[in-house]
Amino acid sequence: MSHLYGLILAGGRGTRFWPRSRRAQAKQVLKFFGDRSLIQQTVDRLRPVLPPERIWILTNDYLRAEIVKQLPEVPKKQILAEPAQRNTAPAIGLAAHILQSIDPEAVMGVFPADHVIGKPRDYIKLIKPAFKAAKEGKIVVLGIEPRWAETGYGYIEFPKGPGAGGQRPVTSFREKPDAATAAAFLQAGNFYWNAGMFFWKTSVLLGALRQFLPKTATLIAGLPPFSSRQFGAKMVEVFPRCENISIDYAVLEKARNVVGIPAGDIGWNDVGSWNAVYELQHRDANGNALRADTLVVDSGGNYVDGAKSKLIALLGVHDLIVVDTPDALLIADRGRAQQVGDLVKQLEKQKRDDLL
Repeated sequence: MSHLYGLILAGGRGTRFWPRSRRAQAKQVLKFFGDRSLIQQTVDRLRPVLPPERIWILTNDYLRAEIVKQLPEVPKKQILAEPAQRNTAPAIGLAAHILQSIDPEAVMGVFPADHVIGKPRDYIKLIKPAFKAAKEGKIVVLGIEPRWAETGYGYIEFPKGPGAGGQRPVTSFREKPDAATAAAFLQAGNFYWNAGMFFWKTSVLLGALRQFLPKTATLIAGLPPFSSRQFGAKMVEVFPRCENISIDYAVLEKARNVVGIPAGDIGWNDVGSWNAVYELQHRDANGNALRADTLVVDSGGNYVDGAKSKLIALLGVHDLIVVDTPDALLIADRGRAQQVGDLVKQLEKQKRDDLL
């Protein structure tokens, strides 16, 4: 177990959670469920396998100070801000280089910072064999058994056969499908959601990058060891020149030594929109999820999030998202929750940095 490490990717902006999510207070550091933020919950559930001193976090300059504040148990030097956004392949490659320079036998797991897993004990039962397979030199992905025909996720195809549990070869990776294809995947029973959780030896991952993404691999290989005083300055110089590409496209869809562990019901949710938060909240008899001082009359299916010091009154409205912050108020059709990010794009065009 001494060679196991965790990388938490925490660089996203969470634009679909505006106006609560901002550059310096993005989705992963917000408290949607209980008194712990999403990234705090991520570290908490990994503790049975990975103590905080073996956790590394990649984020951005806007969020680093808040994450350091929220996670005092994680060594400060292990919470790094990327000099530029370059997607998951360069980010993971950078982390692999760092860990390889510290521990040549390092085995790393990659975890998103902003997901919810309702059954953490069942989750840990999958993490341990995933690390074991990675230690043997395999590239390991975790697949989530689909609960509906989702068009917003990529899929992992396994051979026909037994269901969840156990290590299995990956037949193919499939991009986000249309509705008909997603329904066919669900009915087939051997397609699982790609949850963005991966496991490999750092040496295996760096070798795969050299094979499939040589430009980025060469740039990262040119960095000094993490212990070097020059590391920070060189990272700022080199990292922005890396290719902007996901690890799925760069490595997983091309490598041959990829296996998967199909997960059953572990209560996974990527919390991708306000509607997902609504679905995970306690709701009253009329289907309202209320996280504020709220007066409700003849209204149902609403999500309300606001300051406790202000009363929000609903009269004769249904299926709305209402999010009230000191400087912005969002009122949206709950069925259009995925489009909240479009409002952020409009604010960017208007150069409303005060609201970003």
